[in-house]
Amino acid sequence: MTSTVIDGKRADSVRRRERVIKALDSALRAGDDITVSGLARVARVDRTFLYRHCDLLERVHAAATMPVDGSRQAAVSRASLQADLANALARNRRLAARVRQLEKRLSEQLGESAWSESGMGASTDLDQLQRRVVMLERELANKKTG
Repeated sequence: MTSTVIDGKRADSVRRRERVIKALDSALRAGDDITVSGLARVARVDRTFLYRHCDLLERVHAAATMPVDGSRQAAVSRASLQADLANALARNRRLAARVRQLEKRLSEQLGESAWSESGMGASTDLDQLQRRVVMLERELANKKTG
């Protein structure tokens, strides 16, 4: 590449950096949410520009986690939102497991109720009587053989 092209690219990069810094300062003063995408949009640069310039990216991340001044409500950090999400997902898994457990118990109870109401299942009294009959028949058979 010619030196003119290289100089032009450097000048363009400097202008983009200045736009990013200006947009970042403006967002900090306004107390706006600071994200890479939002800042890139306001500064009219591609997000990859920020990712290629680590010093700018570090400034963006530092500004995103910096609390706002005392007169405004504290900004929610990405880490706290991720922690809230992880906690909500864990709670959701626990509640889903509890729902499955309760559904299983309900199904068993309804099944037992339907079985006993249908008359197909032996009542507890009848079942005890049948066991008694079997026991007495064995005793009788033992006396006949013995």
